[in-house]
Amino acid sequence: MDFNDVVANRLGNIKAVLETKGEEYGRDNDRYHNFNVASRLLGISPERALIGMEIKHRVSIMDLIDLAETYPERLSYVLINEKIGDAINYLILLEGLLYNRVLNKKPQIKDRYIQGEGCANH
Repeated sequence: MDFNDVVANRLGNIKAVLETKGEEYGRDNDRYHNFNVASRLLGISPERALIGMEIKHRVSIMDLIDLAETYPERLSYVLINEKIGDAINYLILLEGLLYNRVLNKKPQIKDRYIQGEGCANH
């Protein structure tokens, strides 16, 4: 598959999936509902809640790479598209949460990194 085809296909899939999942997971027009609720339950920022949920997708990508190296005949376009797409979409959702943070300039009370108590390298 030509790289430009990969890019065009990915961009179309991102839009389709985020629109569908936004309707499925969003609540009261809040696309970030699940991350906001998880952040309150865990006492962390919505961004950290998202990363916690996103780790599952990173493990899936690692498993996909293992599959490619061990049983390449079991790979499929559908499987690759799903696993890569999930990871990309979570990064886009994180980007949106971070942009909202910049726009609102409201630190999360329990987020130690925003309050300056975290590691200076983060």
